[in-house]
Amino acid sequence: MPPHPVPLGFVFRSRAKEEKALADKAPVTDSKQTRDPQAPKGRPTPKRSEAQTQRRSVAQTPTTRKEAAKRQRDERRVQMEKQRQALANGDERYLPARDKGPVRKFARDFVDSRFCVAEFFLPMAVVILVLSMVRVGSLQNIALLLWLVVIVMIVVDSIGIAIRLKKQLAARFPDVPKKGAVAYALMRTLQMRRLRLPKPQVKRGERP
Repeated sequence: MPPHPVPLGFVFRSRAKEEKALADKAPVTDSKQTRDPQAPKGRPTPKRSEAQTQRRSVAQTPTTRKEAAKRQRDERRVQMEKQRQALANGDERYLPARDKGPVRKFARDFVDSRFCVAEFFLPMAVVILVLSMVRVGSLQNIALLLWLVVIVMIVVDSIGIAIRLKKQLAARFPDVPKKGAVAYALMRTLQMRRLRLPKPQVKRGERP
């Protein structure tokens, strides 16, 4: 007995009906919602300002190594100019790392508010050098004695500055790291006031 024949309707049924059924089951989306052609699917359309910023950043991206090196040089030049201005006006944002922070600022103000023997070392050294070059025995002896006096005065004054500055820092900044602040201040005393960088922000005799 021959097997049961397969209905021809099952074999040759219309594909259009199947596609229509699948389309009916698909989720309905809002056709009124617009999307930027360049925006990724499933993400909201970016605002005009954001799109302009993105296009600007893409346009400014260097395409060659030469352009990248030129841009780095320009950025470094701008940064150095900001740093130079900060050294002149004391702008904390652009100061070098060694000069930043409230501790270093107080150390600078502490030194700039008083007379320091070490700041007169260079002019005194020139006078002593001139005296030592004169071929007169008494003047050469005086020059040697002046060397000793100047060195002793600088050492004594530096010790006093270091002790007072340590006490002031401990009282004002008890919980802030103060490593290197005293040495930083003593190095500043060796510079003449008008040559110090960052420029002094306090007058002599003014309490920091």
